[in-house]
Amino acid sequence: MRRPLPVRGIPLRALAPNAVTALALCSGLTGIRFAIGGEWERAVLMVLLAGVLDGLDGRVARLVRGESKFGAELDSLSDAISFGVSPALIMYLWALLAEPRIGWIVSLVYAVFTALRLARFNARIDADDQPHKSAGFLTGIPAPAGAGLAMLPLYVWIWSGEELFRSPWLVAPWVAFVAFLMVSSLATYSWSSLKLRRNIRFEAIVGVVIVAAALVSAPWQTLTVVCAAYLATLPFSIRSYARIRRQREEAAQRP
Repeated sequence: MRRPLPVRGIPLRALAPNAVTALALCSGLTGIRFAIGGEWERAVLMVLLAGVLDGLDGRVARLVRGESKFGAELDSLSDAISFGVSPALIMYLWALLAEPRIGWIVSLVYAVFTALRLARFNARIDADDQPHKSAGFLTGIPAPAGAGLAMLPLYVWIWSGEELFRSPWLVAPWVAFVAFLMVSSLATYSWSSLKLRRNIRFEAIVGVVIVAAALVSAPWQTLTVVCAAYLATLPFSIRSYARIRRQREEAAQRP
C-alpha cells in the first residue's frame, strides 16, 4: 500500500510578492496617520511609495513565479485602500474639512469610484467594448495614477504656499473630476504595453535620469509637471484608440 505524499507548505517565493503588496498597504495606511498629524508632505510620500511598491509586486511575482489568485485579490484590496481611501482622507483632512458636508461626499465618491474601477478591472465587465491592454490602452486612468492626480492641488500648495489651492471649492471639483476619470471609458495609455523604438532608447534613458534628478532636487514642482504631462496625453490616447478601433472595424467588414 502506497503511503500518501506529505503535504508541502507554501514555497517561500510565493510569499515575496504578497509581502511587497502588504508593504504597499502599510504605506498607504501610514499616509493616513501622517495626515491626521498634519504632516502633509510625509502623507503624500507614503501614498507615492505605495504606488512604487504596487508597480513592483507584479514584477516580483513573475520573476519568482509566485503568481496566485490570493495575491491578485490582496493586490486589489491594497489598491482600494492605498489609492482610494488614503488619498480621499488626506484630501479631506487637508482641505475638504473646511466644508465637511460637501467635502465628505466628494471623499466618499472618490473612494467608492476607486473600488468600482478596481472591481470593473477584475470582473472585465464589457470586455469586448472596452480598450484593450493588448493594444496599449487601459479603460480610464488606473488607481495609482488617480491617487497621484487627486493630490495635485496639495503639491502646488506645498511649493507655492498659495492658500487658494487649499480652497475646498477648488479641491472638491478637482477630486470629483479625477474620480470620474477613473471610472470613465476613456482610453488611456498603458505604459507597460508601450515599446520604445531602438533609435530613441538612449534619449529615453536620459529623460528618465533628468526626471529622477528633478524629483530629488525639486520633488513637488516635478510632480506637478508630471501630472500636467499625464493629463496632456489623454487627448492623444483617445484619438489613437479611436483610430485603431476604426481600423479594426474596417478590417472586420472586409470579405
